[in-house]
Amino acid sequence: MNEPNPTRRHGITMFILMWVALIGVLALVFQHWLDKENNPNQQVNSRLSPEGSREVVLERNRFGHYVVSGHINDFPVQFMLDTGASDVSVPERIAKRIGLQRGPEVTYNTANGPARGYMTQINTIRIGTIELHNLRASINPNVDDEDILLGMSFLKQLEFTQRGNTLTLRQIQNY
Repeated sequence: MNEPNPTRRHGITMFILMWVALIGVLALVFQHWLDKENNPNQQVNSRLSPEGSREVVLERNRFGHYVVSGHINDFPVQFMLDTGASDVSVPERIAKRIGLQRGPEVTYNTANGPARGYMTQINTIRIGTIELHNLRASINPNVDDEDILLGMSFLKQLEFTQRGNTLTLRQIQNY
């Protein structure tokens, strides 16, 4: 029986490795595209207004939501703005990872019916140059999502304006 030519075997191996590398690169590019589609605000567009307020301009994602990268107590997280949520709502898995402490149990009335959660306090939430302190929040054990709902306990301290597919958050500076 004839053994395959070593040069041919080497060529076949290189051909297979080329296709594996190409598929890997395409998978990375596609994943980056999907991440950008879900959160077009990974790099936050911040500015200082002429009046001296801090502004963040967000772009709506393809699903119609405002999703933005930010920080809770210096831990990087992803927020979804939700004017229908009373508090900032943190999935329990993320709360454990960033060290939030469970407080008293509470029941929230949601669109899906009553939901159990736990009160907590967040020292700092930062989105771009906007930073707020000592915020009421809840730990939600009922979701496996990675998004933290940025509710009214945060948003009520800001001015916000929506025009087309952009939302401007404005933190008025008190001097």
